[in-house]
Amino acid sequence: MILDYLNPYFWLVSFRNFLYDHKFFLSPKKPPIPVISIGNLSSGGTGKTSLVRFLADYLSKKIHVGILLRGYKRKSKGYFIVLKQGEIFASLDEAGDEAFMLSFLFQGNPRVSVSVCEKRVLGAEKMYQELGVELLLLDDAFQHRRIGRDLDLLLLKKQDLSDKLLPFGLLREPLSSIKRADAIILAYQEIYPFEFFYENKKVFKMYRKNFRIFDFQRKELSKEFPSSFIAFSGLGFNEQFRKILENLSIPVKKFISLPDHYDYKNFPLDPKENYLTTLKDFIKLQPKPNLYYLDFEIEIPGLLEFIAKSLDLEF
Repeated sequence: MILDYLNPYFWLVSFRNFLYDHKFFLSPKKPPIPVISIGNLSSGGTGKTSLVRFLADYLSKKIHVGILLRGYKRKSKGYFIVLKQGEIFASLDEAGDEAFMLSFLFQGNPRVSVSVCEKRVLGAEKMYQELGVELLLLDDAFQHRRIGRDLDLLLLKKQDLSDKLLPFGLLREPLSSIKRADAIILAYQEIYPFEFFYENKKVFKMYRKNFRIFDFQRKELSKEFPSSFIAFSGLGFNEQFRKILENLSIPVKKFISLPDHYDYKNFPLDPKENYLTTLKDFIKLQPKPNLYYLDFEIEIPGLLEFIAKSLDLEF
């Protein structure tokens, strides 16, 4: 805590939050439809996009869901439609990793649209007016306070609780910012179980389950597995992927940890080896017979009921 007070970044973040909290010159603008923000405190991976996928899959059974992202490291600018009612309109370079992955997953679903925009308020307006979305999911928006929301879902991983603020650690905000959240979701419970409570906040636990390996044609491997893999990932938190493979007893002869949003343009695959990666990394590579990816399902007991009650939704 003392280190925070000596950190200029702490005072910058605190001052900005103070202005929003008290509406001094800065106040959020709320779209005319329900908005759910999914975010975290850390600059490392916490499973935000997996949670967005989980919620969009559930909510799109009844209503047209819009997913709005910043589009980190994309080569396009401004507002850009990536997926319109199940049809993809953008390339990986134009969309950015997460937006393209979500579009890849929801291709063919007429009740899901995905857009990217640096200015979330503008992006939300366009998705509502031009695409007719009935509910918005904001990926990585806990710090983007310019846009109003009905629910703030905050993901925490065990490592966040002992981490420090940037640049001395990976936290984008101090732990005291948890007070803004409507619900806290404890991530990676299947590999790093932990308990956490904060005042009267609702707390849920997120588990990944039903892990499956798919080949380059998106066919699940059921019985015959390669004898060993070279595993790799370019995530914000690669260790959790390595830990999953270890827990699943998947034969990994070598693990390669790469920077988040790695572009893979100079990442040759040896045809004599078999490679295993994440879905986010898989979509950035040319499909090949020796390339596989690990996918999974999400379980968060009680969260869907909490959202339905909070937003007065009937499912």
